[in-house]
Amino acid sequence: MRDLKLGFVLPLYEDPETGRPHRWDELRSMARLAEAIGFDTVWVPDELLWRVSVWPGPRGWWECIAMTGAVAEATERIEVGTWVMSANQRNAGLTVRAVETLDELSDGRFVFGLGAGSGDAEASAFGLPLDHVVSRFEDALEIIMPMLRTGHADHDGPYHQARDLDSRPRGPRSGAIPLMLGAGKPRTIALAARHADVWSYYAQERSEPAEFAPLIQQVEAACEAIGRDPATIGRSAGIFVEPTKATGVEAMGLGVPVRGSADQVADAIRAFAAVGVTQVECLPWPTTIATLEAMGPVVERLNRD
Repeated sequence: MRDLKLGFVLPLYEDPETGRPHRWDELRSMARLAEAIGFDTVWVPDELLWRVSVWPGPRGWWECIAMTGAVAEATERIEVGTWVMSANQRNAGLTVRAVETLDELSDGRFVFGLGAGSGDAEASAFGLPLDHVVSRFEDALEIIMPMLRTGHADHDGPYHQARDLDSRPRGPRSGAIPLMLGAGKPRTIALAARHADVWSYYAQERSEPAEFAPLIQQVEAACEAIGRDPATIGRSAGIFVEPTKATGVEAMGLGVPVRGSADQVADAIRAFAAVGVTQVECLPWPTTIATLEAMGPVVERLNRD
């Protein structure tokens, strides 16, 4: 049994180079192939509209919750998770209702990934709040956590309210849906230490362990500060992978990926365990069925561990 859980991140975005959207039949095939290859989790991103300076134009994304439900129905065994749902663009109580519904649709395979979201141009385009994003996230958790764990919330906060709110009906894992919080700054890392089963972040400049080591140290320190055993929180690292001769991650301004042969990619993924990572979420590039198929030998090598 391998040391690291492996996730596959579905490409919900329009292709950065061509603007071509990934249609549902292709995304469904990818999710099923990831399950057949042996990935532990298929992740569904939650983004809206990206305008990246080195891209030819704006690129949009399919909506996260609707797509997660479809992926849950299209698969049988693999975990299905949000990577990560944005608290800034959703009502806190309705977020929990969506989570319970997704756990029902997946028959208890759902992983609730959640983050603060952003107050940038992406949010502005949709008329979402641009100020106090982390404070809004913290306030939302005052509703989300009790609803998720006990089925009830009563909170009158500066940004979110729930008035004698019962979460009904509940899914197959009432009170036990795993929570993964995305966090890259001290305040959100502290929230992850307090609430999360798994902490998560993604490579900013280089998809290598050294980029995550300082963050993991912060996570461990935040756990110790509140008396939590750091060993009780999982650590998830999102990385780009180029498992074929095709390249493009760097040219698209997405940092330096893991690249090379199946043996080289497997070795690079194994190295994350040394800095405390417990699961690696892979974004294979280019975003095609053929590239995902090339991850099959990588997973086989890791399964030998």
